[in-house]
Amino acid sequence: MKLRLLILLFFICGAALGEPIVESQLDSVDTAKQTTKSSQSVSQPILRPDQTPDSVFIQRLQQLPYVVELPYNPIVKQYIVRYMKSPKHLSDLLAKQNYYMPMFQDVLAQYDLPYELAYLPIIESRLNPNARSHMGAVGLWQFMPSTGKKYGLEINSLVDERRDPVKSTHAAAKFMKALYKIFNDWNLVIAAYNCGPGNVNKAIYRADGKRDFWSIYPFLPEETRVYLPLYIAAVYTMNFADCHGVVAKDGTVFCEDTTPADSVLFADLKETALNEDMPVDTIITTQRIHLQQIADCIHIPMDLLRQLNPQYAYDILPGSKQYPLCLPLDKTGDFILNQDTILAHRADELVNTRRSEIELLQVTSVDGASTVNGVTYYKIKEGDNLGSIALKFHVSVKQLKSWNGLKSDFLRAGKTLKILR
Repeated sequence: MKLRLLILLFFICGAALGEPIVESQLDSVDTAKQTTKSSQSVSQPILRPDQTPDSVFIQRLQQLPYVVELPYNPIVKQYIVRYMKSPKHLSDLLAKQNYYMPMFQDVLAQYDLPYELAYLPIIESRLNPNARSHMGAVGLWQFMPSTGKKYGLEINSLVDERRDPVKSTHAAAKFMKALYKIFNDWNLVIAAYNCGPGNVNKAIYRADGKRDFWSIYPFLPEETRVYLPLYIAAVYTMNFADCHGVVAKDGTVFCEDTTPADSVLFADLKETALNEDMPVDTIITTQRIHLQQIADCIHIPMDLLRQLNPQYAYDILPGSKQYPLCLPLDKTGDFILNQDTILAHRADELVNTRRSEIELLQVTSVDGASTVNGVTYYKIKEGDNLGSIALKFHVSVKQLKSWNGLKSDFLRAGKTLKILR
């Protein structure tokens, strides 16, 4: 009985386990597993924006954790496609975003403003602190001089804080906060940032009091009609460029173009690269100093100093009050230790070039004579001779001839005599 049970158990186990697995079968199993794993890891094909379904754009915009409404329509898609048509420039822009965005958002947080407003400089200036529009707006946030001064920026021949990334962002935050108090709608704030609150109020009036961007759209200036769609496209592009195969370029790209970003999305730019991970520090100084003095003495490339301090139009910190100087962190100690040497280096050539005082021209009582620095100059007239001139100025003829190197008594009208008294 026990023997029968053992035999029956043997056959049952054999049927369940099948034939023995040989080594070649194990290899086949491993290969099959690897093939399955590989097929699972292959990502979905990357689609160009013009091939991407509208539903994908809508879903991606809706998933962003933002307060500002980001509706989608054919105009928005048009600008997304335009951004993606220049992958090289977009890659540069993504790199610059990595450098500037944390700075912008830190400031916006101080004013309790939505972080996504930090994308506005992308369409205002392509993140170029030296950008200048044909109307005279300057900097990352494209301030006109009057608006910049209204919100606390110093703007003069030597200093233009519209180019200062931090100070201009504070000014922009104050401006946008004031606009939100007027309109209580972020889309209208963005529109008013472009064309001014007066034009937005006019559009609201013409739209029978409707206070929605898309309702007042037909009544806005032509440039402002595309401004919000361009902003939405920029937000999408900066967040989802990798979904279309574009990633940030290594290093931060600083551009020297002066074309406003809302006129031409990507122009040909002169570019220089800066490592976005390079630590920097800011020193406050009251000394009048030229960036070239710093570059020469502690060996910092002049281009780098200009990139870090774009607000100084002629490379000069004016002095007389506190001004910030941004330096690579590893050079701040060198600056502090060698400050006297730096200030003295090429000072007459670079910073002491303006006359502090001039001697005013003084006219004497004698007609046709003037005195400068104690020397009198007399312009000879028709009929003058050495004797009559000597008599006028109470000097001798011999003195006149000596002072002016004259070998004869002949005088020519129109010439000038020098009289030392």
